[in-house]
Amino acid sequence: MSYWFTIPIIKLLVPLGNTSAAKGLGTTFNVPKMFIGVNSIPEQGGGVVNAISPLCKNKRVFIITDTTVRQFGERVSNSFKTAKFTTEIWDGTLPEIPVNNIKLCAEAMKTFEPDLIAAVGGGSVMDMAKAAWILYERPDITDIRTVMLFGPALGLRKKAILLAIPTTSGTGSEVTTATVITDEENQRKVPLASSELLPDFVALDPTFTMGMPPKLTAGTGLDALAHAIDDATSNASSDFTDAMALRAIELVFKYLPRAFHDGKDHEARLKMHIAASMAGIAFGNGTASLTHSLGHSLGKVLHIHHGISVGLFIPYTQQYYSVVSDRFLDVCKVLEIKGRTRENKLENLIDAVKQLMKELEIPTNLKDMGITEEQLKTNMPKMVRESIEDPDTFGSPQWLTEANCEKLFWYAYEGKDVDF
Repeated sequence: MSYWFTIPIIKLLVPLGNTSAAKGLGTTFNVPKMFIGVNSIPEQGGGVVNAISPLCKNKRVFIITDTTVRQFGERVSNSFKTAKFTTEIWDGTLPEIPVNNIKLCAEAMKTFEPDLIAAVGGGSVMDMAKAAWILYERPDITDIRTVMLFGPALGLRKKAILLAIPTTSGTGSEVTTATVITDEENQRKVPLASSELLPDFVALDPTFTMGMPPKLTAGTGLDALAHAIDDATSNASSDFTDAMALRAIELVFKYLPRAFHDGKDHEARLKMHIAASMAGIAFGNGTASLTHSLGHSLGKVLHIHHGISVGLFIPYTQQYYSVVSDRFLDVCKVLEIKGRTRENKLENLIDAVKQLMKELEIPTNLKDMGITEEQLKTNMPKMVRESIEDPDTFGSPQWLTEANCEKLFWYAYEGKDVDF
């Protein structure tokens, strides 16, 4: 199947659109209306519910979640009931949302006919809400995989608006215009993007993340860090995204270890929720880059958690970019990483990232993750092809060739410093 990001003209236009010259001609900076803190969506009503209520004439909210965090969906349902909403909870979201799973959700949505869709969960739930919302609003779209960046307007919001309430701190999907689905037929992740997919409202309640186990806390936190570092060191960054990305990096380094070691640390949970959304705003208005290109293919093929697979590549991609870019120095500055020379500072930054990963009990190379040399060899052609084709590759400061892509996988396997 041909995807939008493999079309030659789009592969040409997106990198051009990321240049400072193109951004100087005109650009946008998009964020939802955000409610932050424990009173953002209280069970007794108020907060974001009061803001949304006047916008929904029929007062019908379809709450999308999964079985793991259904209790939070019930809290949201109770909050909307205080404003006289009729509610329905759909908890059938599967990890990495296969296309057939999206169709099931959309059918349930069509039967209920909501004027508000509320996503309550992690990245898969929020991506599900966006994808099913497309099919609800546009029943004429028979294959969601064909939705294109730069394609015709989707025409959303004729039937419903979207509220995102994350229960993890990492994906940033609550503040982005993208959704990632799984094409089961071709066994690959497919990112879809449209400015219309940006949620209308976001509620960041840190109590919704208190149940996250340490490993999930670490994985989602590294996803946020990868988003922020990718954007801060990419060609697509701007003064606005830099402000978000660099502050997010600072917050992750300070608060992720605390959230990992004590999941009930209220301040750490709130700060990580904020950091994840700031990182999401940054890459949503700028770009992610090679951590996600490489991590998407590695994670899908070898079944590694998304946040861990992208986080693993932070040190290697920063070394790869450094051949053509000094943007890593901005990251060093916010983290107060010193060094007598440019090379010393890069080395110390890489050490800091690896030390963070070790504190989170995350391996810093593929071999220590239990990946075998044979697994890597067998799957290398597919992983290289999908990494090169991944739209996040468009944001890389240094062009990614097939040869260099394969080298990056092998260096990450051995844990070697990138020297090419």
